[in-house]
Amino acid sequence: MVMPLDLDQLQTFCSIADCSSFTEAAKRVFKTQSAVSMQIKRLEERLDTKLFIREGRKISLTHEGVALYALARRMLRVNAEIIDLFREGDLSGNIRFGVPDDYAVRLLPIVLSSFQRTNPKITVDVKCMASEDLLEGMSAGRFDLIVFSQGTMEEFGELFRTEKVHWVSAKNSQALKTKPIPITAGPQTCLWRNDAIDGLNRVGQDYRIAYTASDATAISSAVLSDLAIGFLPESAISQGMQIIENKKFPRLRDAQIALLRASHAYGGIYDALANHIIDEMGNLEAGQAGTKAAQ
Repeated sequence: MVMPLDLDQLQTFCSIADCSSFTEAAKRVFKTQSAVSMQIKRLEERLDTKLFIREGRKISLTHEGVALYALARRMLRVNAEIIDLFREGDLSGNIRFGVPDDYAVRLLPIVLSSFQRTNPKITVDVKCMASEDLLEGMSAGRFDLIVFSQGTMEEFGELFRTEKVHWVSAKNSQALKTKPIPITAGPQTCLWRNDAIDGLNRVGQDYRIAYTASDATAISSAVLSDLAIGFLPESAISQGMQIIENKKFPRLRDAQIALLRASHAYGGIYDALANHIIDEMGNLEAGQAGTKAAQ
């Protein structure tokens, strides 16, 4: 008979893979670093394979480690589902949740307010920031769950919503008539910015990056003040804006919205929030405010 793997060892393995650090993983699983090292040694002996490549302080997964990581997360999820099956009483606890500011202002209050009404004993600590910062924060262990809006670049992101991204201006915009047209966009690491610039260059639109902002609120402010033209997902378009539709502003790639969990964030309070977000945000209609097209 094949002996089952140790779930505690798999949890430690996933924690190391999440943060690329034995020291940080030890803090997350509440063990000493020597205990964590011993667990990984026993797991590698059990599987007769190396799971990590150690190059100085840098730690990465081997090919076998990558394969195990995907399966280990599935086992941890099933384990949480079994525990939940026999759990009694109301759910309670604290969740560290991150969300892009694109969705924080208009969609999140609807989603979280309904969640808190049905789960009053669960506290959700929310931080709003750019998707790149959310992903970095997840790796650093600052979040249990995040929603990120740059698509499912992360293998374990759960895609649950797709939205069109539109060029937008203020109504009766004067910036739209300016040469070169002033553009407001995110930092150079933003995929939407790169997609927009590639499109403008492709159609020969004369433009300049007039305002660089790290969040959608600042981009929206620049658009509403008629300081620049911007691009936003449907849910972030607000009153006072108009969608631009002409050949000088090419179609942008859709925004893919995904949820990402830390490897420990399965079952119980985490599933309660994750399922609620996917159900509610996945079904929300994009706002229709200010969407009359500018030709």
